[in-house]
Amino acid sequence: MFTKVETLKQIQTISRLAQEIWEESYFPIVGKEQAEYMLKKFHSTEVITHQILEENHVYFLIEQDNRPAGYLATLPWLENLHLSEICVKPSPRSSEQNRSAIHFAERIACELGKPFITLTANKCNSNAIATYSRWGFCIVDEVVLDIGNGFVTNDYVMRKQMLAES
Repeated sequence: MFTKVETLKQIQTISRLAQEIWEESYFPIVGKEQAEYMLKKFHSTEVITHQILEENHVYFLIEQDNRPAGYLATLPWLENLHLSEICVKPSPRSSEQNRSAIHFAERIACELGKPFITLTANKCNSNAIATYSRWGFCIVDEVVLDIGNGFVTNDYVMRKQMLAES
């Protein structure tokens, strides 16, 4: 279900998935113009390749019935594992796939000895915020970032503490 992204073809698949998922899920939240800008700036094949090769991001394809259903990206920071991307195609099984992705990230955090997982959620994405809250994430900060071209991201930083092994 989760395959580490290592080839150009896989990266291209993620870029196409981002376009498809963002059109349906994020255009209504941030608007078409900003979403298209963010897709070019953060989700192009070139940018994802750079993130993997130069910035320590690790991407995984999420597959359902041997078909790409979404992707997630992790970035290990000093004290936490940052879940920089979690995008799943809307479907009757998307909630289950999102939950599986969080469980997968939790396993990675445990393997790396990271006591926290962090992520950001757009303040207007009430469904995602509610879902992450149900899964044990708490809002710990707010961040507004200028991403260029007159656009900003207006997000909550959410964090989940991993249970310490006894």
